[in-house]
Amino acid sequence: MDVLIVLNLFFFLCVSPLVKASDANTTCKSANCSLFSPEIRFPFRLQNLQPHHCGLPQFNLFCRENRTMIHFPSYGDLVVKSISYDTRRLNLLDPRNCVHEVFLNLNLSLTPFSYYYVVERYKYINCSDKLAGSFEQVPCLSGSDHHVYVVASSFRLPGSCSFVKTVAVPFSYSRYLSESSFGLAFTWNSGLNEESDCETGQPEKYFKTFYGVSGIMVLVFIVGMLFHATISEYREELNEEKVIKDMSREGEIDQLLGEYQGI
Repeated sequence: MDVLIVLNLFFFLCVSPLVKASDANTTCKSANCSLFSPEIRFPFRLQNLQPHHCGLPQFNLFCRENRTMIHFPSYGDLVVKSISYDTRRLNLLDPRNCVHEVFLNLNLSLTPFSYYYVVERYKYINCSDKLAGSFEQVPCLSGSDHHVYVVASSFRLPGSCSFVKTVAVPFSYSRYLSESSFGLAFTWNSGLNEESDCETGQPEKYFKTFYGVSGIMVLVFIVGMLFHATISEYREELNEEKVIKDMSREGEIDQLLGEYQGI
C-alpha cells in the first residue's frame, strides 16, 4: 500500500510536470492583441490566449479594445506600446495621458520592473498660487485653484505651497517632455540568466531544467520513502514471526501442563 502511494506521488510530482514541459515548445507560441500590437512571448503571457506555463508570475498581460495592457495594483492599467526582448525594455503609455500621475502613484518595489532610465529624487508640491519664474505646473494634476509642480528635492517650499511627495523618477516636468510615453520605459528582472533559453523564446528548456532539478529532489524523496516502506514491511514480518513463535510456545506450555495434570 505504501509503495502504491509513493508511486502515485512520483507520477504527479515528477512525471506529469515533465510531460507538460515537453509540450511547451508547441503550445507556447507568440501572440498579439492586434495586427499592430507588440509580439508577446516569454517571460510575458497574454491571459486567455496563452497557457499559464508560457509566462512567469507578474508578467501577465491582457487585451482591451485591441490594445495590450498591463496592470499595476498601485496605479491601474497601462498600455504596452512596445517590448524589446533583446534589451529588456518595456515601453508603456498612460491611457489618461498623465505620466506624472503614474510617477506619483506607481510602486515598483513589489514587481520585477524598474525604470529603464536613471532616476533622480524629485519633490511634488501643491501650491495655491502660481510660482513665479521658470517653474512649470503639471497641467494634468493642476486646476484653477491649485498648481502642482515637480521641483528638486532640496527646493524650499514657499508659504503658499504644501509638500505632496518625494519620488525617484526619470525626469522633472517640462512641456517639451510631457508626451505620455516619455519616461514610461521599464526594464525587468525575471530572476533568469540573460542568456537563458527562456529569454530567447524557449520556455520549455526552462521548465525542463526546473523540473529536472525538482525531479532529482523528488527521486531522492521517493527512494527514501521506498526504503522506509521496505524497512517497515520487514519489521512487520519480524513482528508476525515473533507473534507466531510466542503462540507456538504458549501452545507447547499448555500441552505440557495438560500432560502434567493427566499424571
